[in-house]
Amino acid sequence: MDRQTRIALLVDHFRNPRHRGTLEHPDVSMPGGNPGCGDVVTMHVRAADGDDRIAEVSFEGEGCTISQAAASILAQRANRKHYTFDEIAAMSYEEMIDLLGSDIVGSRPRCATLALGTLKAAVKRIEMDRRLRAAGRSDEEIAQMRAAIAQQAGGGLVFGEDAVAEARADQTAAPPDRDVL
Repeated sequence: MDRQTRIALLVDHFRNPRHRGTLEHPDVSMPGGNPGCGDVVTMHVRAADGDDRIAEVSFEGEGCTISQAAASILAQRANRKHYTFDEIAAMSYEEMIDLLGSDIVGSRPRCATLALGTLKAAVKRIEMDRRLRAAGRSDEEIAQMRAAIAQQAGGGLVFGEDAVAEARADQTAAPPDRDVL
């Protein structure tokens, strides 16, 4: 795919997002944020019953063209391919940047990988919740584990219940860097 076609694809996904909105009965609704840009994405994920595979994904969010187009493209692929949890964990951020066009989004890696990082965090939560419930853990104990995962995400992006507030908190310190391709 040439550069102009990739740019047109990103703009189309930004203007006409696929799988945008909430999901009925998700296993997880995982917020993620990019404090440097103010982008926020919440990935809603429902896992296949009794299988370590994604059944359905949708997203909500606001932010730059790259972050929102990336969420739309990722949701579309996840719904088409029904990735296993291991496949999601194995996806690299470089693959996501290459998918979007490294010559186009390479200077904005956090924006390009926010949705993937958020989807990875959502899948980890589903796996952990399943294991903990199978081990007889209470919902309170599971909530404590969730807080620990959110703290481990690192890398400048934030995931979990406080992600939107943290992403927007940095926006008061610096003006948003909005882009249009």
